[in-house]
Amino acid sequence: VQLQASGGGLVQPGDSLRLSCAASGFASNYYKIGWFRQAPGQERQGVSCVAIGGGSTFLPDTEKGRFTVSWDSAKNTSYLQMNSLRLEDTAVYYCAARPFSYYCGTSAPFVEEYDYWGKGTLVTVSS
Repeated sequence: VQLQASGGGLVQPGDSLRLSCAASGFASNYYKIGWFRQAPGQERQGVSCVAIGGGSTFLPDTEKGRFTVSWDSAKNTSYLQMNSLRLEDTAVYYCAARPFSYYCGTSAPFVEEYDYWGKGTLVTVSS
């Protein structure tokens, strides 16, 4: 299993970014992709989830309206669209995968439940 996150960069407050996570090597059509971020000096925290095969997604209420998570089956790629970026969104963003899982649940993803991780992509929001 390989995951490759990309799309980070330096933006100003209020700007948008779309992060991509290209996934490959899965033996099953049922797995979920979690998005996480880690700000400097802080623990990695779950941001979003999309379940491939099951179709469910998760976004915390605090981010609904700003963030959108999706999956493109033709490209085996998950996208995290982030709008109205804030200074506090600055972090390294990671995508991770848990095979044989078709449901995201009703809470933010936990680091411990994901088996495969890609390298992160840095998002810096600065004025």
